[in-house]
Parts: sequence; structure tokens; C-alpha cells
Amino acid sequence: MIRRVTASGLFPPPTYSHASVVEAGTKLAFLAGAVPLDARGEVVGVGDPVRQAEQVIANLDEQLKAVGSDLAHVVATDVYVVSSDPSVLSEVWAVVEASGLSGGPHSSTLLGVACLGYTGQLVEITATAVIPEEARS
Repeated sequence: MIRRVTASGLFPPPTYSHASVVEAGTKLAFLAGAVPLDARGEVVGVGDPVRQAEQVIANLDEQLKAVGSDLAHVVATDVYVVSSDPSVLSEVWAVVEASGLSGGPHSSTLLGVACLGYTGQLVEITATAVIPEEARS
């Protein structure tokens, strides 16, 4: 259902694919940005991008479950981190790698940005996922 592609003419990416191809007729979910809010709507891990990334992944997992999918069926993400320091982006990416999202590996873009929507928010992830056939029955 999902074919991960690494272009042979490009430098091999470390833990993501250049593209993910999904067969026509497959049901896709386009998820809103997962943010580091807890069940009470409070920002988790203020000042700690790694802790926020962990909460974002947990929230993304909940979003995926709600549509009948999971982390393993994510085909693409955009990972936003409030930082201009590549080492901070790398710390957040390590959380993404450990989460099961890169198990495909999926196609992803990692971005350092100036700010995000909630006061104290440092991380946000948007995702596109396949909804497996068995979940559509």
C-alpha cells in the first residue's frame, strides 16, 4: 500500500525517504498540527523541546487512532521547531526517530521557525497518513 522511495541520484537521507507513494483508491488522513498540550489544554515542557516533542508524538498518535490509523502508517510529516540551532532540531528529530514514525521511513521536512501558536510552544508536527484497509471495514 505504501512504497517508500529514496532517489538513487541523490545523497541518501539518514532516517527518512525522499518520497512515499500511495496507491490510488487508498484512504488518506491529513492531520492538523499536533501540539504539546496536555488533556487540560496546558503546554507541556515549557522551555524543553525534547519533552514537547514527546508530547506532540503522543498527541499525534491519538489523532491517528481517532481516524483508524497509527504512527506506522504515516507517509509524510512536517516537523516545526522554534530554534535556529541545528543541535536543537537534531534533538527533536531523535524523538521522531525513536517514535516509530521513521519506521517506514516516512517522508519528512524538519524546520526551524520563529514562533508557533501557543505561548511557550516549541514543537509542532503535521502529518499525512494512510488509513489501513482493515480499519475501513
